[in-house]
Amino acid sequence: MTAPHPTYEQLAELPAYAEQPVPIAFEDANGHLNVRHYTGIASEGLDESLVAQGILQNWPALGHACFSAEHHLTYLAEMRTGDRMSTRVRLLGRSERAAHALVYLLDETHQRLSFVMEEVFLHIDMSTRLTAPWPEEVAAALDARIADDAGLPWEPDVSGSMALR
Repeated sequence: MTAPHPTYEQLAELPAYAEQPVPIAFEDANGHLNVRHYTGIASEGLDESLVAQGILQNWPALGHACFSAEHHLTYLAEMRTGDRMSTRVRLLGRSERAAHALVYLLDETHQRLSFVMEEVFLHIDMSTRLTAPWPEEVAAALDARIADDAGLPWEPDVSGSMALR
């Protein structure tokens, strides 16, 4: 059994990334944020959150990249055009070549959790385009962030469908 989702108030205490209103171009025929954009916004927030761990936006130019390996997506509340949103991230763990994260999309307008993306992502050596061990300084920074996030006062709401190998 998985833990319940954290509350909006719990998540709002984490740093905010990818803060923006839902643009009209992201609306679908149902009048809400199209399904494909939830993942894109969550991914953008995850990328922003990893800069502090040394995973820079220009990392591919430096010979490294992160590639997604697995996702589990949970849609909880619709977002409509103009609603303010933000992304919050909790790192769960890492292995020699991969990391596991929970990414939350908050509906700031209605103060609720809208979407959860659980992801496993891989470190890639761009010269071979294959997985490679995390650079030492990035591994240390990821470990420190994972330890900090492990101290949060709520259990991670993992899907149970993925894990580090």
